[in-house]
Amino acid sequence: MNHDNDLRSGEVAVALPPATDAGVYFIGTIRTPWTVRGECPKRGSLDGPICSIVVDERWREALTGMDDHPLIQVLYWMHHARRDLVLQTPIRTGRTTGTFALRSPVRPNPIASSVVALVGIEGTTLRVRGLDCLDGTPLIDLKPDRKPNPV
Repeated sequence: MNHDNDLRSGEVAVALPPATDAGVYFIGTIRTPWTVRGECPKRGSLDGPICSIVVDERWREALTGMDDHPLIQVLYWMHHARRDLVLQTPIRTGRTTGTFALRSPVRPNPIASSVVALVGIEGTTLRVRGLDCLDGTPLIDLKPDRKPNPV
């Protein structure tokens, strides 16, 4: 049985630096139907299930105008991912590859980005389709992906 922290054949881990270089403010939490990595889709689909992005109340005004954008980019922190692998052996290919040549969540800074379809906004909760992360994932940022819809 392979656990998330076990090394596969060919994988290499490094010692992490003793401290981080910058701080990040988590601005909310993502709610999805997936609770374990094996359930989570490899890439989100714009016709996938509706998920919720719950933005902290302090950032409410930052959502002004967001409903003008049909697609938004979501940046999030993959908080359960390892951070120390420089070589990885994905199960799908079995080929050992450098971390920066993969879309794996295992990275020195486990930041992910998805472009999602905005279904609607209720208060500080955005309903979206196209996410590919675990329930409870910390939200880093939101950005419009395209120009707003014409009025």
